[in-house]
This record gives sequence, C-alpha cells and structure tokens, in this order.
Amino acid sequence: MADRNYLEHLSRRLADEGRLIEAGWIAMRLHVIPVDASPVQLTEMRYAFMGGAQHLFASIMAILDPGIEETPADLRRMDLIHKELEAFRQEMELRAAKPAEKG
Repeated sequence: MADRNYLEHLSRRLADEGRLIEAGWIAMRLHVIPVDASPVQLTEMRYAFMGGAQHLFASIMAILDPGIEETPADLRRMDLIHKELEAFRQEMELRAAKPAEKG
C-alpha cells in the first residue's frame, strides 16, 4: 500500500495537470481493490468512480446560485455534500478495519 505523503504529493501533481479525479481513482485502487483484480473489474470500477465524480461535479454546478460570489445557500449545500461524503469515508474506514470474512 502506498504511503499517505506519496499519495498527497501525487494528488497535487495530478491536480496541477488537470487530473485530480484520476488521482482519486489511483488512491482508491491502491487502498481498496485487490491486486489480482481482473482488467474487466478495474475498467468497470473506474467507470463507476469517474461516473460518480462527474455526477457530483455536474450537480454542484447545477445547484449553485447565479453569480460569482458564493451565497449562504451555496455554502450550506456544499457543507451538506461534505457531510455526506465524510459519512461515506468513515463507513469505508470501518469496513477496512474489519478482518476479512472467510467463506
């Protein structure tokens, strides 16, 4: 498993190259997906990951109030998105901490 500092550095570099979502996919692949996953599984999981990212970004762009300054409603919506994703992150941490089930 790659160390956190390396992944953060890679994420910053890829973000500077316009590939932040790809960096997230790489991090997820390193942390979650078995090394022996099939090419089909990797492709389908990448599609799901990127599709989720595309949905989130398009939704954010659609729900922001018009104008160049954020509004209190914009900030509330972003906070709710943050809370939803933070709950998912915590769920994944708990899942990762459980020993693998046999059977």
